[in-house]
Amino acid sequence: TGGLIVASNHLSFIDSMAIPVCAPRPVRFIAKDTYWKQSGLKGKALKNFFEFVQAVPVDRESPRAAQESLDVALTVLQAGEAFGIYPEGTRSLDGALHKGRTGVGWLALESGVPVVPVGLVGTDRMQPVGTRWPRPTRITVRFGKPMTFGQYADLPPGKARRLITDDVMNAIGALSGQKRSGTFSALPTA
Repeated sequence: TGGLIVASNHLSFIDSMAIPVCAPRPVRFIAKDTYWKQSGLKGKALKNFFEFVQAVPVDRESPRAAQESLDVALTVLQAGEAFGIYPEGTRSLDGALHKGRTGVGWLALESGVPVVPVGLVGTDRMQPVGTRWPRPTRITVRFGKPMTFGQYADLPPGKARRLITDDVMNAIGALSGQKRSGTFSALPTA
């Protein structure tokens, strides 16, 4: 119960469905707001789906998109809900676990809630990047132990965010078994 950050690797579009299906409580994720703005039958189906899973729409083209996403996430956490985040920032196109961006560290410090690391295995085979429909494949969702970060409370905020993020990425890596890249994943262009 209470606010909780669910931090996972990100291999496929299906990840945001796999985690909520396996989690013992609802987990909300951010989704680009264009999913709510498409027309026709497909647009209506997408809008209904994302409202059903209680996704949070965010304008990815806004100059403040990253901070706006974190502000929305903080509101979800303060309401006592679980919020899912992908610290890599986007799907891994090469299958490696990339260096985490410090948004998860910011959220952990600002909210004071625990972080549960998650390792996803096989979702990239179930729905590879660029495919429309899932393929029958076995996937694994591994939930780690909740992590708290009181030991970083007295550090400068930037250093604390980096250390928290690195700790979370190490836990995700242990759960997913992915090769580590040591570099940031390239974010999608607008």
